[in-house]
Amino acid sequence: MTELRPAGDGLPLPRRYAAIGALSFGTALVIIDGGVANVALPTIARDLNVVSSSVVAIVTVYQLMLVMLMLPFAGLGDRIGLKRMYQLGQLVFTVATLLCFFAKSLPFLLVVRAVQAVGAAGALAVASALIRQTYPAAQLGRGLGINSVVVASSAAAAPTLGGLVLSIAPWPWVFASAIPFAIASLLLGRALPDPAPRDRPFDVTGAVMCAAMFGLIIGGAESAVHGDSPVVSLAIVAAGMVIGRFYVRRERSSAQPILPVDLLSRPVIALSTLGGFTAFTASMTLLLSTPFRLTHSYGMTAAAVGAVIAPWPLTNMIVAPLMGWLSDRVPAGLLGGVGMAISTTALLLLAFMPADPSWFDIAWRMSLCGAGFGTFLPPNARLIIGSAPRERAAAAGGLVSTVRLVGQTTGATLVAALLALGVGAGPTPALVAAGLAVVAGICSLARLRPSIRNPEQGESDEVLPANAVR
Repeated sequence: MTELRPAGDGLPLPRRYAAIGALSFGTALVIIDGGVANVALPTIARDLNVVSSSVVAIVTVYQLMLVMLMLPFAGLGDRIGLKRMYQLGQLVFTVATLLCFFAKSLPFLLVVRAVQAVGAAGALAVASALIRQTYPAAQLGRGLGINSVVVASSAAAAPTLGGLVLSIAPWPWVFASAIPFAIASLLLGRALPDPAPRDRPFDVTGAVMCAAMFGLIIGGAESAVHGDSPVVSLAIVAAGMVIGRFYVRRERSSAQPILPVDLLSRPVIALSTLGGFTAFTASMTLLLSTPFRLTHSYGMTAAAVGAVIAPWPLTNMIVAPLMGWLSDRVPAGLLGGVGMAISTTALLLLAFMPADPSWFDIAWRMSLCGAGFGTFLPPNARLIIGSAPRERAAAAGGLVSTVRLVGQTTGATLVAALLALGVGAGPTPALVAAGLAVVAGICSLARLRPSIRNPEQGESDEVLPANAVR
């Protein structure tokens, strides 16, 4: 039944708790599945007899499909219903996850991962909008902080769980570890908010152009790493950019654009988007390259790699909810600047580790990284979603997820390029990540300017109060 409640007051208790559980389990499903895959990459490369730079495609194909479909699915969710979109995505993801058991070659595994991404995109595209519908407006930062805890705790469990599974079973079993979360999310999903779908046509042409733009640009960049023809790769990227130019011009005249150019025209959202992109690129660059560095340079086992990476998300799990709570009271620009200063310091310390580091030498540096990114990301997401008009909540949520995925995909492609160049298993990825963190910090501090931080009067309609837009 369609939920008819005044805008902004969220779900009643105890239904709100069940909805939070459904969203939490659904988020954990996607995060754990992606995390265990990262830890398993060296093992998969060995078992399937493929080079390290090629096996990274398991991550990039998944991320690429997510990027292509996130914004179109956010628009489709407005059309068919946020709740229905979320649950359909969970179901497709679960079925595709089961198919991973039958993967005996890299091409088949890549196809299955692409299908997983279709389901994940359906769920993630509307997750932030559902969070905004679940919590009262005054508790949005808290809700996003709780969601960040789920992301961090799932990310913490993923490498350890992946390492444990790999120590006792073949790698296809690592993908099964998230299935219980899918079942729990689907069962609790009845409590999710169900705002009335918008009775308007879905822009199929715009959706296709959006997917083609992201797919060609990112796919072309990826082919430049793995392919043999730089000219063809550049042509693919150029085709994506041409489509993108016409697509952006087309979206500017749309009242409800799939690509949220109306939101990106606001400086505070544009800066938050750029800062989020560079931060996610930095974090993925380090997290994806670290297993190769620890395995190849320090001879660690898969279980040891999982254990030494875990302090990052474990610390994030503690810091993120606090920052989500603070983001309702303290400017996000200040929190983000502090967070990226911490992350930059930690990344430089990781780049210049001792020649024979102990577990503690690596773990405390990872923990410091987790604290920095945990300080930056929840306030950044809260600012994007809270600065958007309520009727554009799905678009703002899709933008947050797309920024995360484009950043992670860029990071994965960057790691593949560094591995192909022979420097991906050393300190270089950490140095590159540190530079990206500096850019994110500058973007965050720039939002402290009053002219950027507060929307114009004409932009303030249907937006959270100015004192909440931080």
